[in-house]
Amino acid sequence: MEDNVNHLVDHLFRREAGRMVAGLTRIFGPAHLDLAEDVVQEALLQALRTWPFGGVPDNPTGWLVQVAKNRALDALRRNASLAAKEEDIRTWAAALTWLGETEPREMEIDDQLRLIFICCQSAVPSEARVALTLKTVGGFGVPEIARAFLAKEATIAQRLVRAKHRLQQARPSFEVPPLRELPAALDSVLEVLYAMFNEGYSTHRGEELVRRDICLEAIRLARLVAGHPTLDTPKTHALAALLHLQGARLASRVDSEGNLLLLSEQDRSTWDRGMIAAGFRYLDRSARGDELSVYHLEAGIAAAHITDETDWLEILRLYDLLLAAKPSPVVALNRAVALAMVEGPEAGLAALVPIRLDDYYLLPATEGELHARAGHPHEAAEAFYRALEMTCPEPVRRRLAERMREIAS
Repeated sequence: MEDNVNHLVDHLFRREAGRMVAGLTRIFGPAHLDLAEDVVQEALLQALRTWPFGGVPDNPTGWLVQVAKNRALDALRRNASLAAKEEDIRTWAAALTWLGETEPREMEIDDQLRLIFICCQSAVPSEARVALTLKTVGGFGVPEIARAFLAKEATIAQRLVRAKHRLQQARPSFEVPPLRELPAALDSVLEVLYAMFNEGYSTHRGEELVRRDICLEAIRLARLVAGHPTLDTPKTHALAALLHLQGARLASRVDSEGNLLLLSEQDRSTWDRGMIAAGFRYLDRSARGDELSVYHLEAGIAAAHITDETDWLEILRLYDLLLAAKPSPVVALNRAVALAMVEGPEAGLAALVPIRLDDYYLLPATEGELHARAGHPHEAAEAFYRALEMTCPEPVRRRLAERMREIAS
């Protein structure tokens, strides 16, 4: 019974926490973000304390909202500066409490969008924006965020404290930025959602290669942003397309034992067709205009990968454009793989020579695969060994060890 209740509370809290915190932040003001989070956290703890013994209420969402309302009213009585907010709290709780309705209302969506912009604004240190967005909008706890970033909980907690202190000093308004400020603010939001998805899609260390929950949260938030009429821009839809097309393959990236599966080894029948269709719809919307962002190029690459016959020539062309728009050794590494598929492994190996990536296992791992394809077993084994000496997720480590055994045999 207790395990079932814990699972239900975790599910509800993940689904409801973001919009509850967002609504309370609108009422209290962004300077009181901590107070809004504390109120919602107390509602969760109260559920964990009472539901295992008294049973789950008929309307668990409404129950959480009512407890949060009472805790918020208690907080108002302790803080004279917020005393005038009592009627706002009651109105918010009444609007959020209903039975049987599953879709969030427009007011709640707007509140979450405003909170996303607050978490991603320039006053917040760049390294804290993803963590703060996961915590406040996504309902993730500090332990979950620490696991995702493979950091100590104390490190994440301190990062969040500093971010909230910066918000208190900046005293931002609770709104989607005005049009004159929107381009820079939107760029920051899109960067955070892109980084959030990538963090879940390929973790850097540990046993889990994929954090599906983080990827899906990034996709959910990208949908919110793309669905807002003010934020309806080509690059917003391009990012949404990219995340959906990549997210469609989440279930096939590892096998039942958690081992890495390359794209050529994945079972395409497990790909999420609904998410693929959504990705192509967003990609179509992203073409309405003359803007060509890096998100357009990456979404185009993801689309080319997901078709039945992979068009490596088109992928190489897109990587050429991406490398010109976003010069980085990681993009150059991915381009070398595409070049090898078009012109052969020797061409790919030549393209790897100038790339410098310290302690990045994918560089020697890619070199090993290309040497193996070119018929250079000794060079391949040496490259895989170098990759194994670097920090990498355990599923990748097992894959590299398996490739070394295959070459040795």
